[in-house]
Amino acid sequence: MKKERHVSQTPATVWLRQHGVPYTGHAYDYQPHGGALQGAAALGLSAHAVIKTLVMQDEHARPLIVLMHGDRKVSTRQLARQIGVKTVQPCEPAVAERHSGYQVGGTSPFGTRRAMPVYVEQSILELPQIAINGGRRGFIVQINPQACVQALGARPVHCAISLDE
Repeated sequence: MKKERHVSQTPATVWLRQHGVPYTGHAYDYQPHGGALQGAAALGLSAHAVIKTLVMQDEHARPLIVLMHGDRKVSTRQLARQIGVKTVQPCEPAVAERHSGYQVGGTSPFGTRRAMPVYVEQSILELPQIAINGGRRGFIVQINPQACVQALGARPVHCAISLDE
C-alpha cells in the first residue's frame, strides 16, 4: 500500500469521528475518470472491496445513494423494484454535487450536504473491511462495512451486476 499523504479533514472524516466510526485514511494520485478501479490499483486493494458511492434519483427526482463494489455496476431495474419506485437513474454530475456537497470522483456517503436514503449492495456487508471515498478526490478511508448500516442506516439490496452486462 502506498505511503499515506496528509489529507486535511473533510466533511466525511468529521462525520466519521462524530459518529465514533474508526477509519484509516489513504491518499493516492487521483486520475479523472479512473473511478474505483484506478483507486484500487493505486492503493494495491481489491476492486471488489473498494466501494463506489453513487448518487442516483427516482422518477420524481428524489435523490438516493447506492454503495456498490468497484468491480460491479448497479442494475437500476432491480434496485427500483426492491425500493418500491418505478425507475432509478444516475444523477447528472452537477445535480449529484448539489445533493451531496462533494465533487464527483470524491463523493462520500458520510457527511453529505443533504440527507438521502442510502442503499448498500448486500454482499458488501460480508466483507471484513471496505475502502470508500473519504470526501475528497484521491482520498479513501478503510472501515468496517457494518458502519454503513449502523451509522448511516443503509438498507441492504441485491442489485449488483457485472461491469460487462
